Amino acid sequence: MSDVFALVLLPHLKVQNANAISGPLTWGFPSPTAFAGFAHALERKFAAELAEGFAGVGIICHHFEPQVFQPPGRRTQVFRLTRNPVGKDGGTLALVEEGRAHMEVSLVIAVRDYKSEGDGKELAERLHHAAQGMRLAGGSLLHQAGKRYQAQWWPLAGDVEGDARIFRRLRRRLLPGFALVQRDDLLAGHLAEMRAIQPDSNALDALLDLSRLNIEPVVSQADEADAPVKWEIRRKPGWLVPLPIGYAGISPLYAPGEVENARDAATPFRFVESLYSLGEWVSPHRLNDLSQLLWTQESDAANGIYRCINRYSESLNNLVLANFKEQQNG
Repeated sequence: MSDVFALVLLPHLKVQNANAISGPLTWGFPSPTAFAGFAHALERKFAAELAEGFAGVGIICHHFEPQVFQPPGRRTQVFRLTRNPVGKDGGTLALVEEGRAHMEVSLVIAVRDYKSEGDGKELAERLHHAAQGMRLAGGSLLHQAGKRYQAQWWPLAGDVEGDARIFRRLRRRLLPGFALVQRDDLLAGHLAEMRAIQPDSNALDALLDLSRLNIEPVVSQADEADAPVKWEIRRKPGWLVPLPIGYAGISPLYAPGEVENARDAATPFRFVESLYSLGEWVSPHRLNDLSQLLWTQESDAANGIYRCINRYSESLNNLVLANFKEQQNG
């Protein structure tokens, strides 16, 4: 990425009680919007020193522990809920319905501003120190001592080969773990396959079909009418997950103060609903360049679209096309 001069690695952040419910349809790992919002809040704290700001954030998960349990005699899991605070009479209040999870993540933040190596290392340490007092996906960051948990400054070379060499070194630092990327290409391809059989299928049907566990019959010998049927789990092309990536407007954009009881009377207001896409967990060593890792924010106020996007599919398609042209020329 030509507009990125360096990367800040915040390694192995341990988060306690992060929000595990990012949308109305799913629960689990927090949405990319939570991490993009965390990076944006961090950027605003250092607005005086970062004239160009950040260019995106990469999300790598090392450990994820949802706070759930399975009651005896039930097949489904339920959240471990808390009953707090204590009422004025000393009695317990009603349960607060919330989903929580403990996790350990590493964040790779792309910086557009040029800094010398000394200033960059100092900036990375100060960013890490400021992050310790912030919330990440609604959870609290636990302080961790040791070199493994220190922030790192990774200046880029400024050319394609040099940046690729630095990114390969960075990938090894992110192991063991899994990077969260967007796979809207798989979602579009699966929707086309479903519409060939069921023309009225929509994107939600394709998302649910890719996300659930599908057990299908497989006939060992198709020529025999009485051939035994074997039931098998449909194999997926990767570790796919439904992913809330932002919001879509369902109302006009109201002027500041026009809607009563809004959080901010100085900002335009719009009612929205969640946007979903398809995500995939991939090992960092399978990423080819920085653009496949980073999540960036995108807004289209005219159409009411506010979302986070990842260029993994686009970069993957470009790489396949480049390899194809190289083979044709060869």
